[in-house]
Amino acid sequence: MAGSLAIRRAGAVIRGGGVIAYPTEAVWGFGCDPLDVEAVARILAIKERSASMGLILIAANMAQLEPWIEPVSQEIQARMAATWPGPVTWVLPARAWVPGWVHGGRGSLAVRVTAHAQSAALCREAGFPIVSTSANRSGRPPARTGIQVRRWFGDELDLILDGATGGRERPSEIRDAISGLPIRVA
Repeated sequence: MAGSLAIRRAGAVIRGGGVIAYPTEAVWGFGCDPLDVEAVARILAIKERSASMGLILIAANMAQLEPWIEPVSQEIQARMAATWPGPVTWVLPARAWVPGWVHGGRGSLAVRVTAHAQSAALCREAGFPIVSTSANRSGRPPARTGIQVRRWFGDELDLILDGATGGRERPSEIRDAISGLPIRVA
């Protein structure tokens, strides 16, 4: 895992409007400040992905996500708490102020409290949830190693945070928080 100096540098790059690649629970991801429209646009261009698909935000803890999502019932909170920190992404109603480039114009937001120690440290260092979308071109397999990220995207990124994935075989499960139904099964 990258040391605290590398995490501080990556957090500074994100806060400064940069785009990074970093390891997550199963695959490598692209990350940036979700409120920086230019950084988000760069990630979408790198991925060759439509903004209408929306993005996942990861956080170090629920407190980082609360400003982004509408309050939900205690039952829903308990459902999420049972899987966090962990590899389950929940789709929740977004607060009205959340920009469309984050939620894809859907009004809902995909969020996760990560169990990946390095990713959580990165969110703490940034001071807010960060974009977490797989490091790949749309429709292609995601990068599984830092070497793949460097080979495929090195010149397009501001920083590649060295480290290892959490060893999971598949990306996070995505579930609708209101219904509890799966959207993408891990």
